[in-house]
Amino acid sequence: MKDVYTKAVELLGKKEFSVLATIIRLTGSGPRGAGTKFLILEDGSYVGTIGGGLLEAHVLEAAKKVFATRSSMSLSLNLMGKDVAETDMICGGDVDIFLEPLSPENQDQIQGFRRILDIQKRGGAGLLVTVVNLDQWQKDRVPRLFILPGAEPTGYLPGMKAIEKELAKNMPLWLKQREPRLVASRDDLGAGVELFVEPILSDPVLYIFGGGHVSAQIIPLASKVGFKVMVIDDRPEFADPKKFPDAAKVHQFAFEGVLAKISVDESSYLVIVTRGHIHDKSVLEQCLRTKAKYIGMIGSRRKKAMIYEKLLEEGFTKADLDRVHAPIGLDIGAETPEEIAVSIVGELIQVRAGKEA
Repeated sequence: MKDVYTKAVELLGKKEFSVLATIIRLTGSGPRGAGTKFLILEDGSYVGTIGGGLLEAHVLEAAKKVFATRSSMSLSLNLMGKDVAETDMICGGDVDIFLEPLSPENQDQIQGFRRILDIQKRGGAGLLVTVVNLDQWQKDRVPRLFILPGAEPTGYLPGMKAIEKELAKNMPLWLKQREPRLVASRDDLGAGVELFVEPILSDPVLYIFGGGHVSAQIIPLASKVGFKVMVIDDRPEFADPKKFPDAAKVHQFAFEGVLAKISVDESSYLVIVTRGHIHDKSVLEQCLRTKAKYIGMIGSRRKKAMIYEKLLEEGFTKADLDRVHAPIGLDIGAETPEEIAVSIVGELIQVRAGKEA
């Protein structure tokens, strides 16, 4: 999504018109989920994908009408019916796509997308709320609200004060659930209105403790699937940013007391792959005092048993240790550093998606 928003801001800054297509509803199965975005330029080129094949062909054709009329439109398709029967997608769902004209004259759009990019770069969270009723759209105003925790909403939802209050009330839960959703409600006059609500979240931060062979394989994979990777090692030759070009940051910190030097919260992922038992134990006992979403430690079952025994003696509980993924990674028979990295990143994706067994 970052590429889509970045390109949209770039085009708006250059006074170029474009069309943003968003999947707002998917029932059954489909190639991409709700919230997926697809930016179409006037020359027919595009950024992103909503599934490929004839599905995108339908959207590209519809975008021509948006370019011609400068008005938003909705598109409903059946992925196994006559709409896209010739595709090679083995799907059986219905998909609704909202096509939005992006106009250089519309400051609300520009400011909204810049805020999204700022969150993705600097951290934070918010809700992007877009009215998808076509009769609510005007050429000079976009019926959209951007809501940040603890701040005044920015944007424009005409005649929907009650809805604004309801959105603010539900924001903590929706940010936690992380799922885009289509919400049916009523405006202040009682008329029906549909809103597409998108949680805007920064990339989850993955801290990797240790800069060895396995880390070198984890970093590019994790960064490609949306993790902001931070690498930490206590040796200058292993804490070299040139060794890890895909990492957001590389720190040379001693492992003892390292958690006091970084910012770990409930959305953080912690991977322990240091060069030895002593450092693994030191980092793990610090990690267990955090509320990190994921804690994983590399090593054999024998190593795990030895470290766990010492931690239990020091006052940690079985419930504390049950938080740890050890041995780390999905059980796919991985042996080489490259295979181990695949198993670890696969487990990170599984946890992020809430698909743990």
